[in-house]
Amino acid sequence: MEVVNTIENVNGRFNLHVEHHIFDERFDTVILVNGALATTTSFRQTVKYLKSRFNVLLYDLPYSGQSRQHNANDEQPLTKDDEVDILIELIERFRPSHLISISWGGVAALLALARSPRSVKKAVIGSFSPVLNDPMLDYIGRAQSFLQHHDQVGAANLLNSTVGKYLPRLLKLYNHRYLASLPVEDCARVAFHIRQILLLDADNYIEKLSAVRIPVLFVNGELDEYTAAADVRALSRHIRRSEFVTIADTGHFLDLESGRAWSGISKLVNGFLAGNEVRHSRVASRASENLEGQLAAL
Repeated sequence: MEVVNTIENVNGRFNLHVEHHIFDERFDTVILVNGALATTTSFRQTVKYLKSRFNVLLYDLPYSGQSRQHNANDEQPLTKDDEVDILIELIERFRPSHLISISWGGVAALLALARSPRSVKKAVIGSFSPVLNDPMLDYIGRAQSFLQHHDQVGAANLLNSTVGKYLPRLLKLYNHRYLASLPVEDCARVAFHIRQILLLDADNYIEKLSAVRIPVLFVNGELDEYTAAADVRALSRHIRRSEFVTIADTGHFLDLESGRAWSGISKLVNGFLAGNEVRHSRVASRASENLEGQLAAL
C-alpha cells in the first residue's frame, strides 16, 4: 500500500492537497468528494471499507485542510462552479472509474457528472437531497447567524445537536474543536457557501441532471431529517439510471455514526461499484466492532 501526496494546481488558480491511496495497481480508483467543511480526514472510515477492492483519491478544497496553506493569497470566494471545475479537472487528470460524494458535495458531484466525464462509470451520492426542507432551512438559517456574528462555538454546538446528533462522542468533540477554532475569514467563506446553497435551490439546477447517464446510487440515513430519503427520490425523474437506499438506524453522517452503519454501507457500496444489483431499498445495519474505538485508535 502506498499513499502519494501531491499539490495539484487546478485551473491555473487553485493549489490542492491530493492524496492517492494505492492499495493495488490493478484496482480501479474511486474519487471522494467532500461536503461543506469536510476534509480528507473525514473520509478515513470510507477509505477503510474501499481498500480491499479500490484505490482511493481524496482532495482538500482550496481553503480547507492541507490545501489552505497553499492558497493563502487568494481571497476570492469559492463558487459552486469553481467546485465543479475543480472536480472535472481532477477527474480528467487521474481518470477515476467511480465517484463517491457526501452531503453537499453531492451538488458539485452531480453537476460534474452531468458533463459526462469519460472515465467515471458509477457514482454513489450519500446524504444528499435536492430539497431544502424545513429542518434544513432552520439549520442553515441558524448556522448563518452564528457565522455572521463570528460565533464559532455556537456553530459547533449547532452542528452537534442537529445534523451531527447521532455521531459518537469522540467525533462530536472533534467537530467542536475544529469549528470553534475556525478563523474569521473561513467563517465568511462558509457563510458564502450557505448563500450559494439557498440560491442553487431557487435556480432549479436539478434540470441539468437529466444529462447524467451513468448508474447512480443514492444512500440516505433513515433517521436523517435534514436530507430526507423521501425527498431525494424525486431525482428518479431526472436521472434515468438511479437507485435509492436508506440505511436503518442511521442519520446524516452515515458510516461515521456507528460500527453497524459502517458495516452495512461497506457491503452496499462495494457491491454496487463492483457490479452487484441493489436488491433492497432499505439496508439494515449489521453488527461490527465499535466505531468509536476505531476512531480513538487513529
